[in-house]
Amino acid sequence: MKEIQIRPIRKEDISGLNEIRRHPAVTENTLGLPSERIERTEEFFNRLGPDDHVFVAVTGSTVVGMGALFVNSGKLRHTGRLVLMVHGDFHNKGIGSSLLNTLVHLADHDLGLIRLELDVVVDNEPAIHLYKKYGFEIEGRLKKAHFSRGEYQDLFIMGRVK
Repeated sequence: MKEIQIRPIRKEDISGLNEIRRHPAVTENTLGLPSERIERTEEFFNRLGPDDHVFVAVTGSTVVGMGALFVNSGKLRHTGRLVLMVHGDFHNKGIGSSLLNTLVHLADHDLGLIRLELDVVVDNEPAIHLYKKYGFEIEGRLKKAHFSRGEYQDLFIMGRVK
């Protein structure tokens, strides 16, 4: 596999990001849908604001992962919400770790955030293991909050406090 580059998202990444969002291994564990239309991904890109930090993992010219940190506002300005997804064909290659490392470093060293949070399907053990490696702890469980594989599934709320 070619070297992985982590960089801020660009408009030309929309098509590749949409492919990730539609991949079965991703839709099973995220809010993405297999029928995700590219217009929805374009809307996501166009709505990004100054407190939204989105990075892609690229090998050659192919987008293989996406990590995002959305900084909250007002009295929650010290917190951020993370989203991470890696194309199913590129799982277990360190891409999620590279993206998460980029986001955590940004939160800690550039943005000065105190708290990071995310949610994850309870049976997504590789992701849970990765998040724990970066100091995230399971803080709660949302019962039947996610529909995938023909059934409702629970989500863990995970948080990391600096």
